Amino acid sequence: MQISTRNQLKGKIKNIKKGPVSTEVTIDVSGQTMVVASITTGSADSMELKVGDDVSALVKASSVMIMK
Repeated sequence: MQISTRNQLKGKIKNIKKGPVSTEVTIDVSGQTMVVASITTGSADSMELKVGDDVSALVKASSVMIMK
């Protein structure tokens, strides 16, 4: 599969908080909690996501802010 998204972060699922409609998935990338994604609970169920699973977070945004 090819995808145009350039920002791809590979990591492991650290935590999953399921709700009736949405599920919060926390992903550890290189020892840091880098991404917290909100996805539908239906998607989380169909992907059978579990803590410890290897996943990739794909980020495509029109605006990214950097602070120094």
